[in-house]
Amino acid sequence: MHVFCEASTVPEALQLAREEDWDVAVLDLSLGDRSGLDVLKDLKQIRPTLRVLILSMHSEEQYARRAFKAGAAGYITKDSPRAELLEAIQKVMQGERYVSPALVEHLIVDLERDYNHAPHEILSNREFEVMRLIASGKTVGEIAELISLSDKTISTYRARVLEKMGMKTNAELTHYAIQNKLVN
Repeated sequence: MHVFCEASTVPEALQLAREEDWDVAVLDLSLGDRSGLDVLKDLKQIRPTLRVLILSMHSEEQYARRAFKAGAAGYITKDSPRAELLEAIQKVMQGERYVSPALVEHLIVDLERDYNHAPHEILSNREFEVMRLIASGKTVGEIAELISLSDKTISTYRARVLEKMGMKTNAELTHYAIQNKLVN
């Protein structure tokens, strides 16, 4: 038997996760009112064995590592061919992980570089999200409205990001994000 559900809000998705017994959930990272990574963690708390495939418009370089660390079983971009999406769903349903060939190549290159950690890798998921939004040109007020936090909270996140990354200005942050392909 196949059961398919679709949720248009985060609370609805979490409620469905409590009520339904899926083999796999397909989750977008761009949810409007909450970070998809936060929702992923919530899903894993509700159903620890639920296999979650991330389907996102964000490149794998930007979010795949964070998604896997948060408990995802696979990551695929929305511009992937339909056959690849089906393959990803099948692998995840079988209890395996799905990593695209492009991401495998990227990970191998990273391993060959043998570096400690890029500055952005030490950021929390929320700090990373705020850093990307700043780097994409959003103001503190726009970010606050977008992710439903106060201007003061976003300013605090901005200060933490700059401190952790050893930077002083939004311009430095933006330059770094562009250089490291963290913004579209």
